[in-house]
Amino acid sequence: MSINALAATMRSLFAKDQIITDRAQLRTYECDGLALYRVVPGIVVLPRTAEECAAAVRACVEHGVPFVARGSGTGLSGGALPHADGALIVTSQLRAIREVAPQDERAVLEPGVINQQVSKASVPHGYYYAPDPSSQQICSIGGNVAENSGGAHCLKYGFTANHVTGVQIVTPDGDLVRLGGRAPDAPGYDLLGAFVGSEGTLGIATEVTVRLVRLPETVSTLLAAFAGPDQAGAATSAIIAAGVVPAAVEMMDALAIEAAEAAVHCGYPGGAGAVLIVELDGPAAEVDAQFGAVEELCRAHGAFEIRIAADDAERALFWKGRKSAFAAVGRISPDYIVQDGVIPRTALPQVLHRIGEIAREHGVRVANVFHAGDGNLHPLVLFDEAVPGQAERAETVSGRILEICVEHGGSITGEHGVGMDKARFMPRMYSEADLDTMQLLRCAFDPRGLANPGKVFPTPRLCGEVPGRHRGPNPWHERGVEVF
Repeated sequence: MSINALAATMRSLFAKDQIITDRAQLRTYECDGLALYRVVPGIVVLPRTAEECAAAVRACVEHGVPFVARGSGTGLSGGALPHADGALIVTSQLRAIREVAPQDERAVLEPGVINQQVSKASVPHGYYYAPDPSSQQICSIGGNVAENSGGAHCLKYGFTANHVTGVQIVTPDGDLVRLGGRAPDAPGYDLLGAFVGSEGTLGIATEVTVRLVRLPETVSTLLAAFAGPDQAGAATSAIIAAGVVPAAVEMMDALAIEAAEAAVHCGYPGGAGAVLIVELDGPAAEVDAQFGAVEELCRAHGAFEIRIAADDAERALFWKGRKSAFAAVGRISPDYIVQDGVIPRTALPQVLHRIGEIAREHGVRVANVFHAGDGNLHPLVLFDEAVPGQAERAETVSGRILEICVEHGGSITGEHGVGMDKARFMPRMYSEADLDTMQLLRCAFDPRGLANPGKVFPTPRLCGEVPGRHRGPNPWHERGVEVF
């Protein structure tokens, strides 16, 4: 295995500006959105077509070099973390919207297309693309497919997997194959379902066919302020129990509100210990009938102020604070870890209390942002790298939060993926037999273990893949991994 030999092959296949080997330029790609882990890749390749992407993979196979796919690099679990002795295949230049077909309610996209661009192209036809990660202005469709990304409206509309009907992929052997198509459900084994959310371990998407959703007749949004998250959580459960399925129910606690106000001046009610953003969409008669019930339930569970968006501009302002929450935390803390776990909605008060206790025990602060409707937590563990010991304490708190989610019948991830960051927690959810069975599927696609090795699974399993980096003592110093 030789990066130099691979680089020579790549130079024979690609234009000069499609290959990066200069270390200073390579550092641009040393991490994804989880900047805590950093690895300078051995080489970066920038294919412009599916065929070029396949050629890059075949070259890696020929030289026995591992490869990692990367889109916009907004992932939050280290899924696109490169290998120091591997190739990073960046799909951001495959960014054509090949077709918008309202008559089929489909769009055909290259993987570098930005999420929000799909809706912009579809709205003139009366449609939009429902999955809306908070990073939708910059995240790409290929990464959304790899991570099975969600978003604020996944409560009603589901995750990326619910909206992808077909993909063209480069297999880990370097072949171009298709899984699914325009039809809603292909016969046979659900290989498309296996691929979506596989985090680049089963191949690289080079074309994605997605389902488009008809624009709703009306959208109504309210912002409700509560004394604390307990009351907001109780209101959320009451809304769902009443048979109302909002398009979105989002919650932010006092610390997250403080950060959002500092960053984007969203003007949320003063003195709120938590706010809920509840959005209903659909036929006007249905929304009108349900909206009054939602407002009444919020008041019944302690909302001391309710604002109803009068127009699209006010609605956008409500969402501006929530959508900016992750980045906004940088206004109140120099460093932070974004976590992603899932719990039953009814467990929210107990889990929040436990998170608060653990944070106090370790002397760190935690800002909480939730997809409250489906119990998807996004605790932001705040710390200052310049203060000795704070980073380690933040890591400990972050890990304990995931353990608490599992203890309450939840999951270690809702939409950010496992990647490098959470692989060590997989045994908390699955037995050795479970993990080995999952790996059998991975080995069927990638017997050489070259496609994004070291991710998702905590140890080498069956096909002999290289073990992944985990939090704590770093066994990968010799492989170039830096931990910050």
